Amino acid sequence: MSFLFRNESFAFETLRAAGAAAYGSADLGEILATARAIPDGDEVAWLSSWRSTAQRVHAIADTSLAAGQRASARDAYLRASSYYRTAEFFRRADPASDANVRDLSRASRSTFVRAIGLMDRPVEEVRIPYEETTLPGYLFLVDDSGRPRPTVIYTNGYDSTAEESWAVIASPALARGYNVLAYDGPGQGAVIREQGLVFRHDWERVLSPVVDFAVARHEVDARSIVHFGYSMGAYLVARAAAFDTRPAALLLNDGIYDFHQAYRNAIPGFVMKRILRHQDGLANFLLARRAAHSTQVRWGLNNGRWVIGGRSHADFIRRTQAYSLASVVKQIEAPTLIMDAEEDQFLEGQPEILARAMTARTTLTKLTTAEGAGEHCHVGSLARAHQVMFDWLGATLAPPVTPAE
Repeated sequence: MSFLFRNESFAFETLRAAGAAAYGSADLGEILATARAIPDGDEVAWLSSWRSTAQRVHAIADTSLAAGQRASARDAYLRASSYYRTAEFFRRADPASDANVRDLSRASRSTFVRAIGLMDRPVEEVRIPYEETTLPGYLFLVDDSGRPRPTVIYTNGYDSTAEESWAVIASPALARGYNVLAYDGPGQGAVIREQGLVFRHDWERVLSPVVDFAVARHEVDARSIVHFGYSMGAYLVARAAAFDTRPAALLLNDGIYDFHQAYRNAIPGFVMKRILRHQDGLANFLLARRAAHSTQVRWGLNNGRWVIGGRSHADFIRRTQAYSLASVVKQIEAPTLIMDAEEDQFLEGQPEILARAMTARTTLTKLTTAEGAGEHCHVGSLARAHQVMFDWLGATLAPPVTPAE
């Protein structure tokens, strides 16, 4: 779906930002005004325009809060958080030392924290013990009754953050009686930006401590844990579920069987052969040439080296071979909903491959372009995606107890 830009990456990321309007994390007029100031494919203008909008909306939030208008302030802080995240998206040439990445991501987190402090439902910032450190996150509760409830644990993806969880899953889940625990793991959000920890393929080492933290909370029904994997998070939670059988259900949006296959599909075969043979000189040269002429290729390679690790583009791509479910897929026991998108430009065909390989009870659902939900993770129609997810959960789990009950 082309949206405001011819440049595929600009169009997708703008649609992603606009899709959050369904849950108050964006405003369509602000999206249109911001995009209008950005020439197609101009990454410098992208940063400038989105940052300007974020700062303006941030100021609106501060003014509303000072005037005692808590609802107005909350809504503006949510939008500012989303716009700050969008502003830094393409800053991947040297993200570990880029002040824009540091400052904008911190602003996205700080405005989100201001927003959750003004919400009508209880929300806590949490720190989840993990190896020798902690993982940052948020625990969204349906109410303050302390009653144990089904809880969705949100694992984000290759480029998303715990703050994005509000529109991606938390808001619709709370409305249906589910708590939500969102966190950043290695390679994600604040963890890669502040701690420098990269992704690991054996995500059970990450997610099991998160589940330990969740079930220790009296508000969480340990028998009704739902893992929700967003984008690359779908691989991560499926991998973890092959080793930790505590989840009662899996929501994979969208399904991934072999993450490395996305690179095989995008890279010419003769270049991939060199990469897999460790003949990196020419491979890196050719990848750099493609990156110079493609926003999507440039971003994907640079982001990958940052969040997965690698001495070079070729080295990073080799590392993605570990991100496959082939050897563990039959160990997954939880009932699973696999989402698919008709025009997924990143992981086409992966949900169907995963569904065929599964032995657990599995439902595969493809959403279409005709209904506005055909893009990767259905970013243009989150409400439709959530209707499918929660209707399936309602038929799979015992219905949650609503606040009125």
